[in-house]
Amino acid sequence: QVQLVESGGGLVQAGGSLRISCAASGRTFATYIIGWFRQAPEKEREFVAMISPRGDITDYQYSVKGRFTISRDNAKNTVYLQMNTLKPEDTAVYSCATSERWSAVEAAFGSWGQGTQVTVSS
Repeated sequence: QVQLVESGGGLVQAGGSLRISCAASGRTFATYIIGWFRQAPEKEREFVAMISPRGDITDYQYSVKGRFTISRDNAKNTVYLQMNTLKPEDTAVYSCATSERWSAVEAAFGSWGQGTQVTVSS
């Protein structure tokens, strides 16, 4: 079982940047697809981005394409989400999760972290 811990969230002004991290424990981390999801107040959790085990394939929600970049360092058991040109509508709790199949559907993901809050002020 992989344990995930997110960090790096905070308050940033619109147009600013933030990088959040997802650190994992467990030797099998490098075998998993990792996804980032977010949940804004009173909204459903939604897919943001995902990355293949080797980091060579990525996918993004249309609203973050060109602004967010997902990457991973398997030697450090960590996945990153670089967020640029942030907008107030990006405000949410961001969580990472593991999956064994290439699907942006939430149900495809197993282990989840506790989340990190990202707040973008206008």
